[in-house]
Amino acid sequence: MSAKHGMTGGGYGSGLWPVLLALLVVLIPTACVLWFLNQVVHNERLAAKQRVVEAYRGYLPLLRTRLETYWQQQAAALETAAGKSPAPAAFAACVRTGLADSVVCYDATGRLAYPVPAVVPKGQPAEGDVWETARQLEYAHNEPAAAAAAYAGLAKGTSDDALAARALQAQARCLARAGTRDEAVRLLTDTLGASRFAQVLDPEGRLLVADAQLRALELMADRRGPTFRQIADRLAQRVADYGPPLMPAAQRRFLMKELVRLTEGAAVVPTLGAEELAAAYLESPRPAADAALRPSGLPGVWQFASPHGRIVALLRGANVGERAAAIIAVDALPPEVRVAVVPPEEEAADSAQLLLPGGARMPGWRLSLLLPGGEPSLAGDRQVAAYVWIAVLVIVAMSIVAVAVAGVLRRQLRLTRLKNDLLATVSHELKTPLSSIRLLVDTLLEAKERDDARTADYLRLMAKENTRLSHLIDNFLSFSRMERGKRMFEFAAVPPAEIARRAVEAGGERFQSPACRLEVETAAGVPPVMADADALVTAVVNLLDNAYKYSADGRHIVLRTYAENGNVCVAVSDDGIGLSPRAVKRVFRPFYQVDRHLSRAAGGCGLGLAIVKFIAQAHSGQVRVESQPGRGSTFTLSIPTLSADGMSAQSA
Repeated sequence: MSAKHGMTGGGYGSGLWPVLLALLVVLIPTACVLWFLNQVVHNERLAAKQRVVEAYRGYLPLLRTRLETYWQQQAAALETAAGKSPAPAAFAACVRTGLADSVVCYDATGRLAYPVPAVVPKGQPAEGDVWETARQLEYAHNEPAAAAAAYAGLAKGTSDDALAARALQAQARCLARAGTRDEAVRLLTDTLGASRFAQVLDPEGRLLVADAQLRALELMADRRGPTFRQIADRLAQRVADYGPPLMPAAQRRFLMKELVRLTEGAAVVPTLGAEELAAAYLESPRPAADAALRPSGLPGVWQFASPHGRIVALLRGANVGERAAAIIAVDALPPEVRVAVVPPEEEAADSAQLLLPGGARMPGWRLSLLLPGGEPSLAGDRQVAAYVWIAVLVIVAMSIVAVAVAGVLRRQLRLTRLKNDLLATVSHELKTPLSSIRLLVDTLLEAKERDDARTADYLRLMAKENTRLSHLIDNFLSFSRMERGKRMFEFAAVPPAEIARRAVEAGGERFQSPACRLEVETAAGVPPVMADADALVTAVVNLLDNAYKYSADGRHIVLRTYAENGNVCVAVSDDGIGLSPRAVKRVFRPFYQVDRHLSRAAGGCGLGLAIVKFIAQAHSGQVRVESQPGRGSTFTLSIPTLSADGMSAQSA
């Protein structure tokens, strides 16, 4: 008979070692297979890489020749531009056609031809007394209106275009100070825009008309109107014109930047960057230029010269890389292969498999064969995939074998453990009633006088121990047959009330003693079940015995039979010590006992509830428990209501 709590000495934790052994059997070969697979894949990848490198080893020299030809053609195009046009026009043509980011032009003697500084014009006309009077009115007397009139008279009275243009510029300045900005703008754009003033230079050598247009834009309040846009467009055309009259490079750069500022970037001045790059180059310590692509002295800027040195082209590093990449990208390459151009100051990428010098036109540069993905996607991948599938199949096969072996080992271990527990429990549980009977018999035999009352008490005690011994032996035999699959059942229609009645009778007089109050509640209309009556009586007796042993004196036990959800239920409730949630999960295990001392005192070996569970499952039913520590337990045996045709005559 089972107690409600506890675990016998063998423990179930030892059942984990077959699983651990199986894992070990799988993991060690799996690790070896994976290591071997990794080595095979690594070697296969290396071989694939080597095949790629060998296949493209002869391809890089062809790309280098292509780059050499490209830079040679670029140098020839620079020389052609120098021979066809004056230096300023050649500068604009080279930049606009994309030959270079900027260029510096020289004449046949090697002198700088563009960009050049402003040249102060010779033979400036004398300003005279009228000019001085106007200046006095403007600055000394602060009479801008009078000064404007004086400058206007001077402009009309002189035949010198340069002096007239300067006077008109001064008149506009005074008109603006006097508050007549519209008249000043008209004077700067219309009057000074006449063709007679197109080539006039100021005393610093700058084109006076261009500065006048910039001043007109600065004076205009409405910078989104059509007049402002027209003047801005004329100024943009003027600074983009590299023909005569030649505008000094410094003035051109200044006007371009101011035009961009005033128009908030709306003005198109495509050569501004080239002008600034050329100016920075001329101001830096620059090395001699030749036909090879070399550092220019500016950070990140490269230079190369036309064959006769008439033009030095300046290229930013990013532009060089883009041009070189465009040249070598003409041929379609597989996705896992890439060729890159590496500048002299950079290290080659880690994925570089082959490096080749860039050639005479690109000293210090290198061509690099890359495998960006790290591994080529070639025909070798099929072999790698085959290796992987073989490894997977081997690992799966080992896992299946290991699981099967682990199952066999666990079953054998469980049977061995149950056998050992059975032997230990049998020896202990049988020894106690036998010892009690022997002691009682010896006491009666040794008595000098026979006392009938005492003899009757001793005989009742021996009968009780004999009943206990028979019950233990029946449980041992039942459990043994269950484990060996030899238990046979004979099914017939049985009323649940009959099962309850026979179980109470089999429980004996203890359920009718003052120390125990047993209530039997049989619901009306409970249908019969197809069952082995003796087996069900055994199961209910075990549940009653379990409730009796683990309830204190004054115990109250309730036996109920009822129908629920197509099942016939037999429930045994007590007010005993109850079960913890952990014990509820384990209480139906063979030899499971929580309180071993209580179990020994009441009698039992931990098989009763295991037998109940086996009988319930043999009847396609189940047994469940609801319990709380200190509040008693309710064990419910549920058997489906089935017809006689639905049950077999025997069940193992």
